[in-house]
Amino acid sequence: MQAEFRARLERHASAVETCLASLLSPGKRPERLVAAMRHAVFAGGKRLRPYLVIESARLFGLEGEGPLRVAAALEAVHCYSLVHDDLPAMDNDDLRRGQPTAHIAFDEATAILAGDALLTMAFAIVADRATAPRASTRAKIVAALAEASGIDGMVGGQMLDLAAEGRFATNGKPPRQGLSSIRHLQALKTGALIRFAAEAGALLAAPVPTPERRALKAYGEALGFAFQIRDDLLDIEGEAAVVGKAVAKDAKAGKATLVSLMGLDGARARLASVTGEAIAGLEAAFGSRAGPLADVLIFNRDRDR
Repeated sequence: MQAEFRARLERHASAVETCLASLLSPGKRPERLVAAMRHAVFAGGKRLRPYLVIESARLFGLEGEGPLRVAAALEAVHCYSLVHDDLPAMDNDDLRRGQPTAHIAFDEATAILAGDALLTMAFAIVADRATAPRASTRAKIVAALAEASGIDGMVGGQMLDLAAEGRFATNGKPPRQGLSSIRHLQALKTGALIRFAAEAGALLAAPVPTPERRALKAYGEALGFAFQIRDDLLDIEGEAAVVGKAVAKDAKAGKATLVSLMGLDGARARLASVTGEAIAGLEAAFGSRAGPLADVLIFNRDRDR
């Protein structure tokens, strides 16, 4: 089963990368800026978010350029967030996906502009008629992606993450956090784009029955939570050479995480329960059609990077 999933993941990743390569053609654009954008986008990665867009659309019989373009736009947003997250003022990382981060490979100013350009390019992609013929559909996708990316989504979560490190505390120490506050932070920082990816197919195929839309939203929320638990486990147990980035950074910073609150065994148990419940919810809503989405949960549970 997972062999089939990995093959499907690679096919979708290849299609999205071909689309992104076309969108990031040099032309008359600033050469250094395009090179930095391409460095950020083509430095590897699982392309799970694009996979979710494409497979959620296939649930409703949609394939082709529309889902592919939304998937490419979402990956552009994700890559922009990584470029900015790695900056010295943020997480100050030198390594991403086993490669030098954008500000190391180029310089800080170029990395900032590359991130800005990837973000704005994403909205140009989804606003184009080639993504969906109906203007109302494009408008809904633009609004949903903006919400997932901005203050009520990923960027808001990143701000909470900086505060969780004690950046803005007068004593410079991380504030005490409970499970609910950590889950809220991660639901924004990590979960919002995953939730958008899971719902994107329903947005493209609208109108979609409300129960099915709700099922995809619940799946996206569960996958986002499971993804963060696995990331927190890898930060403790993983090896930098395998994970492709620095590990144990949260512990060194004294920041509370899901693992620090639950313990390793508790986190593993919660990961297993969230995975099982999410698969059951998918099957109840979509039956065997949900197999490609359920496979992502299993893959996430067992991944080593």
